[in-house]
Amino acid sequence: MTAGQGDPRTARTRAKLRQALLEECALRPLAEVSVAALVRRAGVGRATFYLHYTDLEALAVDACADIVRDAVDALHAWRGTPDPATPPPALLTFFDGLAPHVGLYRELLRPGGGGPLGLVLHQDLRARSHTERTLAGAPEPDLVASAVAATFAGVLADWLHGLIQATPADIAQQVWYLLVTLHRTPLPY
Repeated sequence: MTAGQGDPRTARTRAKLRQALLEECALRPLAEVSVAALVRRAGVGRATFYLHYTDLEALAVDACADIVRDAVDALHAWRGTPDPATPPPALLTFFDGLAPHVGLYRELLRPGGGGPLGLVLHQDLRARSHTERTLAGAPEPDLVASAVAATFAGVLADWLHGLIQATPADIAQQVWYLLVTLHRTPLPY
């Protein structure tokens, strides 16, 4: 990423590149997308692409960053005491909304929660969970935040790859129950 990110022209160019990538990936896997096809679709020069991104994977992670923000927000879209039986509606909306770009998400979020998108998801979710546990005075914010981030990233990735068979509503319910349980489980020391 370069200087000038606050410049509206930079924002527009990045938005064009992200949209072009999503359109290309709707037609073929990321591994088959070329920079030439991408810049042609975006209507920018090859040098412009490299001014903003080091490679297609960096652009893909940026284009999918909204999934990370949506996931983190969906998991924290409740107030008061969370009910393990009722996930926040935003969590179901999140899982329902993954279908249009599932192929790209699978390429960037590998089974078990690894991959470049998994790393971003884990970091953002861990930071948000840690902050909220710390503000609430909950015990072991480091440990629980890591467990929450790893659990969600792993379950999401495995579900996207078909290793967990569930509807979006079912997986939202199941992952919510797991995460609430992690938050509530007393540690034996």
